[in-house]
Amino acid sequence: MTKTAPFMNQALGLAAQALFLSNPNPRVGCVIAAADGRILGQGFTQQAGGPHAEVVALRDAAAAGHDVRGATAYVTLEPCAHQGRTGPCCDALVAAGIGKVVASIADPNPLVGGQGFARLRAAGVEVEVGPGAAQARELNIGFFSRMVRGTPWVRLKTAASLDGTTALANGASQWITSPAARADGHAWRARACAVLTGIGTVLDDNPRLDVREVPTPRQPHVVVVDSQLQTPLDARLFIAGRACYIYSAAQNDAKQAALEARGATVIYLPNPQGKVDLPAMLRDLARRGVNELHVEAGNKLNGSFVREGLVDEMLVYLAPTLLGPGLGMANIGPLETLTQGLALNFTAVDRVGPDIRLVARVRGRDVF
Repeated sequence: MTKTAPFMNQALGLAAQALFLSNPNPRVGCVIAAADGRILGQGFTQQAGGPHAEVVALRDAAAAGHDVRGATAYVTLEPCAHQGRTGPCCDALVAAGIGKVVASIADPNPLVGGQGFARLRAAGVEVEVGPGAAQARELNIGFFSRMVRGTPWVRLKTAASLDGTTALANGASQWITSPAARADGHAWRARACAVLTGIGTVLDDNPRLDVREVPTPRQPHVVVVDSQLQTPLDARLFIAGRACYIYSAAQNDAKQAALEARGATVIYLPNPQGKVDLPAMLRDLARRGVNELHVEAGNKLNGSFVREGLVDEMLVYLAPTLLGPGLGMANIGPLETLTQGLALNFTAVDRVGPDIRLVARVRGRDVF
């Protein structure tokens, strides 16, 4: 283990504490250490508009009375070099007299993209890049997706019986999996910038689509794919303080005005078939700062996401029960050959209460 590893591992652990907090900003941790190995300050990125990890760590050191001149800052992402809602972190590090910066990975944001490193080096600060790069990128897979591809990272969540049934033929689906699995699903909601569903789910289940089962400092936005603008004005998904985006393919000025009076933003994005243009919707959501999009929809909309090649990752909870014929996870068939199926790689398989949680990534989708 190198001298760098323990400090960077600690910084990565701090970055993980921003998992539910920092959206749409990346999850970043910072540890400032003296030459003798003493930790002088540490921190992670706060809510949007609040201080970034480097500034939190500098303030932590100052509060403890530590002199950081000549110290090394271990940070999980390139310090920013642009003026946004906060000042450039690279300038704050230079002003504090930091002697060296060890960063996991360059910032994919074109407003930064190497400029932070360049400004540090120009000021005489030694820069090392690379330790913990894979972990830092994975922690911010949605941020990298938005910056590089111009679309969010799309995670499709579903709960099913062992034989793949997500609802009985009569539509009954509550509850196939256990309370433990549902609480775990809420943790995945909490890390997302937005939770998406379709109008069918809204009309059938009237869900809130908020985070209730785990503590969270912020609620994800809610997104509804509603081609004919059928969202009821008394739907439970209208929650004060969070954004609600409704994507439609049919213009209805009166209904739009009524929905917007409830706090929604209605976006008209039709495709030639008279449905919502899903790829255009993803690009629009990226422009609105959505890094990770958590999809909890019915098998028809799930099928549309799969058929159009828009899914990056599957989050599947399997209950130890057989339910026989019913609705499946995604209506994508019938297929004529096995090779037409969606190829995935399992990245995690875990027990959650009595259920199994599978995380599977579409092959090649994380190469960007």
